[in-house]
Amino acid sequence: MRKTLAVRAAKSTSANPDFLGVDVGGVLVDRIRADGSDTSFFSDRFLETPAVEGAFDTLVRLGRERFGQRICIVSKCGPKVEEKTRLWLAHHKVLDALGLDARALHFCRERRDKGPICKRLRVTHFIDDRMDVLAHLTSVPHRFLFGPQKPGVNADGVVRAETWGDIAKALL
Repeated sequence: MRKTLAVRAAKSTSANPDFLGVDVGGVLVDRIRADGSDTSFFSDRFLETPAVEGAFDTLVRLGRERFGQRICIVSKCGPKVEEKTRLWLAHHKVLDALGLDARALHFCRERRDKGPICKRLRVTHFIDDRMDVLAHLTSVPHRFLFGPQKPGVNADGVVRAETWGDIAKALL
């Protein structure tokens, strides 16, 4: 059965605080608008690559109203893109806006490796734009498939969210 945004994620308890994990490419970094342009994240002008509309404001609100500093960023990438990602996040002051430091950043080289990272951190909610990643996050009870997707991309236990507004509606 397909879950919809009408199904709100369970609120946390003091024994089991909510912890939000967020992907970068396609969730924070807007690769749809940036694709094919000279501001692409893979060009020399990667710092000009835009954020996904609503990402920063919604993340700040999620931190303030629900997750506090229990937010992490988990990204699969190689060493060069990891360096660019760190620079992009610093340029846009993402960690500062959330009251986080570099310990909130986690990088892995394979998509499946996000699973053990989330398990170790006890992530309860994760936002990614790839179903194949969310399938590896078996320890995460609340998974969100972000952004426009091809028809038929769906799985039990995964909530579709096309925009950050949808994320806010589901989590706040």
